[in-house]
Amino acid sequence: MWWVVGVVLVLALLSTYLGWTAQRVERVHARVRSAERSLEAHLLRRAAAAAVVAEHADAAELYAAARFALDAGPGEREAAENDLTRHLQTLPPRAAGDAATRTLIATSRRAVLARQVHTDSVRDALTARRRPLVRVLGMARRYPRPQYFDIVEPTLPPTAEPAAPAAPAAPAEPAEPVQAR
Repeated sequence: MWWVVGVVLVLALLSTYLGWTAQRVERVHARVRSAERSLEAHLLRRAAAAAVVAEHADAAELYAAARFALDAGPGEREAAENDLTRHLQTLPPRAAGDAATRTLIATSRRAVLARQVHTDSVRDALTARRRPLVRVLGMARRYPRPQYFDIVEPTLPPTAEPAAPAAPAAPAEPAEPVQAR
């Protein structure tokens, strides 16, 4: 009688573990898809900001690289982004007060951060796929194998912060404390 209870308990624990593992595989693949969409959006914003800067600077090659990055398909995306990064690094420094340049620097930093998040998500998904139980049971079979997105990280100048308003001057003499009567 006790062996039946033991077998049922082992089967319950095994099915719980298998369910948890399948859910983990599903979650990491959903996170990869979300990170891919976020990275794509940030790269499009960066390319659009680079096109605006190119128009202001009359840089035809930078504008062409930005347009190519905006119009690139999935297979051409990495090459287009690397080309855009190379053109951005050859761009001469602009005035610190130029809003288009500040926007470009900010969007480039966000794109770098989005790529790091994507890389971490892909690493986690590949680690989950390599587990022996996941491979044997084919739990990751219905998800496409995630791919890293390798682009050159740009070297960006520091952003110039707008001058903060001056703080009010402290009174010359300390105020007399109010005494309670």
